[in-house]
Amino acid sequence: MVQEVEAFYGVYLLYNLNPKYKGRVYIGKTTDPNRRIHQHNTGAKAGGAWRTDGKGPWEMVLIIHGFPEAVSALRFEWAWQHPKISRRLRHLPGKRKTEKQYDFHFRIVSQMLRTAPWNRLSLTIRWLKQEFRQDFSPNALPPIHMPVEYGPIICKKVDVKKKKTKKRKDEDSDKSSQLENVDIELQKSCAVCSKWITLKEQDITLSCLYPVCNMISHIVCLAKKFLTGDDHLIPIEGNCPWCSQTLLWGELIRHKQGCLTNLLELTEECEKGSGDYLEESETD
Repeated sequence: MVQEVEAFYGVYLLYNLNPKYKGRVYIGKTTDPNRRIHQHNTGAKAGGAWRTDGKGPWEMVLIIHGFPEAVSALRFEWAWQHPKISRRLRHLPGKRKTEKQYDFHFRIVSQMLRTAPWNRLSLTIRWLKQEFRQDFSPNALPPIHMPVEYGPIICKKVDVKKKKTKKRKDEDSDKSSQLENVDIELQKSCAVCSKWITLKEQDITLSCLYPVCNMISHIVCLAKKFLTGDDHLIPIEGNCPWCSQTLLWGELIRHKQGCLTNLLELTEECEKGSGDYLEESETD
């Protein structure tokens, strides 16, 4: 089954199938894996990297995605490419003489997913080609909030114009509702600090992912609640202040950016409940 992913930022691992170069690997960043692998196999003139030019065919076998923006994906890509000089990874053992490049880079990324700051991101580990899948060693399992998934994906860009139009309609609807219903203030106050959220503050708020829950909160307030005294700046997960459902911080941010991938699943879960609230850059 092909999965559709919105606002995609991923870092991938290529494997070379050419008998002359078989076993070589390449690490890159992309916002569209299907377009990127085509560029690599077509050549540098088509936008592929010069390091992969003329050495194909290549297979994109593994991709880590779910980065909140391009910069964090680029930093992950660079560290994966340069573990010897990355200050977060240089303590790891280097490549052994008998170790294949593919095995070495999988070992490195296994440790990266457990290393700050990446271990706090809502990332997905996806095997695009199951025949290349490897099991994580018991002492290098990814964090429990990072799912391991399989199969191809289609990247869908968030329509910014539609999002802005929807926002304007929502604001107009809010104004009308405020005139018709005095109790609307209870639904527009921060669920954590209880302060009134004005229309100007809509861009610095988060809402619950569950459609039947009307929770809304300032981003900073909800982050502090999820961290509960932790020294970290980025939460991993926490419970909704209203419906008590467990929410992943990364999914809340992606939802804020207009990504609605998981809302259908959440809606179905609510309906089944018993009344609960429920790359190297693209141009090398």
